[in-house]
Amino acid sequence: MESTFRQGIIYSLTAYLLWGILPIYWKTLGVVQAFEILSNRFIWSCVFVWILIIASGRVKSFLAETQDIFTNPKQALAMLAAAITISFNWGLFIWAVNDGRIVETSMGYYINPLVSIVFGVFFLKERLDNWQMAAVICAVIGVGTMVWNLGQLPWVSVSLAVSFALYGLIKKCLSVTTMTSIMLETLLITLALAYEYYLSLHGTSAYQTAETSTLIMLACAGVVTATPLLFFTAGAKLLPLKIIGFLQYIAPTISLLIGVFMYGENFTSVHMVAFGWIWFGLFLFTIAQIKRR
Repeated sequence: MESTFRQGIIYSLTAYLLWGILPIYWKTLGVVQAFEILSNRFIWSCVFVWILIIASGRVKSFLAETQDIFTNPKQALAMLAAAITISFNWGLFIWAVNDGRIVETSMGYYINPLVSIVFGVFFLKERLDNWQMAAVICAVIGVGTMVWNLGQLPWVSVSLAVSFALYGLIKKCLSVTTMTSIMLETLLITLALAYEYYLSLHGTSAYQTAETSTLIMLACAGVVTATPLLFFTAGAKLLPLKIIGFLQYIAPTISLLIGVFMYGENFTSVHMVAFGWIWFGLFLFTIAQIKRR
């Protein structure tokens, strides 16, 4: 039992550490347009996961799951919605990182669990306890602080939080394994290949203009995308939800530190107050999770 718990911690920590340092990878690819990075992320994720499916002998189960999904119109629409939602989330994240908004992206993924709570209430008819209600209110105050002092909504943070929470909600309605899910989501976005073809026709594709090292990094986008997901799935099966809920804050914390100390992004007193409210809300949220379990 103890060895299983330790193994789950290692898997989960690996996933969140990889997600935390991911901005460095996309920042290094900043010479490539954000949408082209996104299209390559889909193309190479599809290739990498297909190789894993073949290597693990899961081709038959993948085809069976795929058939089950697409013979059910509701499941097929849900899969398409998941693909579109995660496309938006990934694309916005890559663009924001390369536009010098890593701090905003970290705020988005701090807020995400609290947005998921709200979605649970509205769409799944779940009930909020007092701790969860207080946590959501703290997050709203944090975002409100940014709006009041800066005169604008931190739209990158809010959009990332809402889109990823919506993706989680959709996936909750889909009974599908991780590798099948990634494979179908990337296959459904055939626009990625069309976009690459369009760029090549105009001579602006990275494959025509970029250095070899950049092309290698683009090709590795699939590995970078799928690996933390696979580690997370393995860890989630071995750990209690309260542990997973606590560990999930590692990734945005690393991203925040990278944005401030590595890339010199602004972190003003306004940010400190806003993040302070959100962090306090997450503290209450964590207590709520522990009490419920």
